[in-house]
Amino acid sequence: MKRPLRALAAAALLAAGSIVAVALGGTASADTQICEQYGSTTIQDRYVVQNNRWGTTAQQCINVTGSGFEITTQNGSNPTNGAPTAYPSIFLGCHYTNCSPGTNLPIQVSQISSATSSIAYRYVSNAVYNASYDIWLDPSPKRDGVNQMEIMIWLNRQGPIQPIGSPVGTATIDGRSWEVWRGSNGSNNVISYLAPSAISSANLNLLAFINDTRNRGAITNSWYLTSIQAGFEPWQGGAGLAVTSFSAAVNGGGNPLPTTAPPTTPPPSTPPPGGAGCAVKYTPNSWSNGFTADVQITNTGSSPINGWTLAYNLPAGQQITSSWNATVSQSGSAVTARNISWNGSLAPGGTASFGYQGTLSGAYASPTSFTLNGTACSRS
Repeated sequence: MKRPLRALAAAALLAAGSIVAVALGGTASADTQICEQYGSTTIQDRYVVQNNRWGTTAQQCINVTGSGFEITTQNGSNPTNGAPTAYPSIFLGCHYTNCSPGTNLPIQVSQISSATSSIAYRYVSNAVYNASYDIWLDPSPKRDGVNQMEIMIWLNRQGPIQPIGSPVGTATIDGRSWEVWRGSNGSNNVISYLAPSAISSANLNLLAFINDTRNRGAITNSWYLTSIQAGFEPWQGGAGLAVTSFSAAVNGGGNPLPTTAPPTTPPPSTPPPGGAGCAVKYTPNSWSNGFTADVQITNTGSSPINGWTLAYNLPAGQQITSSWNATVSQSGSAVTARNISWNGSLAPGGTASFGYQGTLSGAYASPTSFTLNGTACSRS
């Protein structure tokens, strides 16, 4: 089991052989040393850092800074064919009733318009561990206990360890190819995305990983994102491992469930003035029978655009099923994306972004040309 069970009757459960996590709370105003098994503190009035030693009785200590933490003592050692000793980590959201300050999690997947994170690690040699990023989801807005779905992003692994389950394919997300594993640890289902080589820093589009997991049938848009966490799972050694910086943000208001309701008619769009221009960045993520796309529009002209309509054609075999941050309709291969109430004004140099998911039959290809309010756009 990767996560400990919690209860108020900690002593009784420990006597019975269960693993109990007790959050200690607090705030780190300067470097803070935590050696308590489940000790935690908050940083930046936004994130929780936790020691979370659950797989060994040996001592583990972490030094918490204003931007992350470092493992300073790691005396545990577990066989590599079993569970790790701990998961010291930093998180946004709720973990066994310990919620980060001001969090908007849990949030239903259908309401997420974007979920992004930046992370930087410092690695060591002569240790067995993984550097993992966890995304936790559940059918209910849980703030306590084990969630039913765990997405693990393996940014580095050292030693003869592997994700739970077995390989089921690959996925291209954030411009990287990931080996996808799927299985269960007996308490929750796990889908893991394994990087082919170590990544020491990354800007992650977490919503893309959530969408890929959903498109594999593991969750639905009615599930809830409860927490996102980054840290290390050490099996042997690990002193000196550090998360040197971490940030995360989950925004609501998008990624709706597919609907057959007719789109609302937006206010009339004003064409770009003479000499105005536009650029489109189209970022896809595809798999065997589906795809998602993130589309960014940039006003490259010198005058504002008030209301926009982007038109283009999708290659054969692609059918949009849901969208976010725009009203998107499709007739045959022709796609029309119109702004919604809050993103229709584009100042010179300004951008607007939207996205969608769809089904795919045959080989994937991206659209090749776009027009904004009737004016051809360049590709960026």
